[in-house]
Amino acid sequence: MERVTIYGRYSCGFCVGAKNLCERKGFDFQFVDMIAEDMTKADIEKIIGKPVMTVPQILVGQQHIGGYDQFSAWVRDRETAGVQG
Repeated sequence: MERVTIYGRYSCGFCVGAKNLCERKGFDFQFVDMIAEDMTKADIEKIIGKPVMTVPQILVGQQHIGGYDQFSAWVRDRETAGVQG
């Protein structure tokens, strides 16, 4: 599986939840702390090519998955399909 990139903030419960999910599943991931990197939602919008209203915003490789709910569903769907990693 390609690397998971999470754009978020440590003060955001859903952002931390996405990070924890990656850790539990053993995914190769990078958590980009928007505060430490001085990033705004507008910066993320430029990366993913669509408006950003909430964080986290999560990509797998270059594929934009969405926020925490979409990512957890994506993980669940892969597990149901028997996809490893």
